[in-house]
Amino acid sequence: MKWNPQKIERNVITYFIILCVALGLVAGCGNGNSNKEAVASVNGKNISRDELNDVLLKQYGQQALNSLISQKVIELEAQKQNIKVSENEIQKELENYYDSYGGQKDFLQTLEENGFTLDDIKKDLTLNIKMKKLLKTRISVTDEEAKAYFEENKATFATEKQVKASHILVETEEKANEIKEKLANGEDFAKLAKENSTDTMTKENGGDLGFFGNGQMVKEFEEAAFSLNVGEISPPVKTKYGYHIIKVEEKTDAQEANYEKSKNEIKDILFDQKSQAEYETWMQELYGQYKIENFLVKE
Repeated sequence: MKWNPQKIERNVITYFIILCVALGLVAGCGNGNSNKEAVASVNGKNISRDELNDVLLKQYGQQALNSLISQKVIELEAQKQNIKVSENEIQKELENYYDSYGGQKDFLQTLEENGFTLDDIKKDLTLNIKMKKLLKTRISVTDEEAKAYFEENKATFATEKQVKASHILVETEEKANEIKEKLANGEDFAKLAKENSTDTMTKENGGDLGFFGNGQMVKEFEEAAFSLNVGEISPPVKTKYGYHIIKVEEKTDAQEANYEKSKNEIKDILFDQKSQAEYETWMQELYGQYKIENFLVKE
């Protein structure tokens, strides 16, 4: 099954290091006082925040600072060129994240589990959109390139048959039959999922699993889900996870790859590829246009 949350599509460790180093620099530059607050202890021996900051600064300080300098340069260049980012543009990018994680609620839950907030993501998206707008004057993607990419990767643009389903997972067949009877008597599926399901990843969302295709669920679950009609509820289905009551919400048919429908997506992919190749040269040019002073003392 796919109960486990996916990882955030970003370098979590690097982000954490940058944040810690930044906080360490702020704490160290404030009033000059040492911060002896304990962040951990071993057999009663404390590890202070100062010690943690020292390690982070020595090991990752320059890497983190370089990243922050690059961000600042992009912000200043966007300001100079009057590059704006609208809330609609941010929301459009967020929708892509929501689709990748099975819906907004699942995405926000995954964020929380990884220690991030929606504001963190919006800030990153805003910077990324500004960078793309700045690079558009340097990068172009032709129709010929897009068509060639489509032909080389046609299989990835085909859509397989998919099912959108919800489920209630319980430990015993007896409990599953009890829930099935309640459903037959008109009780609400989502309400019963919240009250009874042992799947902690989906129960609060009424058991919603989103869309899935062949091979994404265990065999017994998948066979049952694909055999149901839209709106139909299954009898108890046994898998290694327990007993499931499955409700099919929607179905989509398989579709062959279509260039016109995929053209914008393909051009975005190619633009991102070219941006990665162009980024270092572009940043070096920008660095030459700004007065950059590095005050981080290397020990």
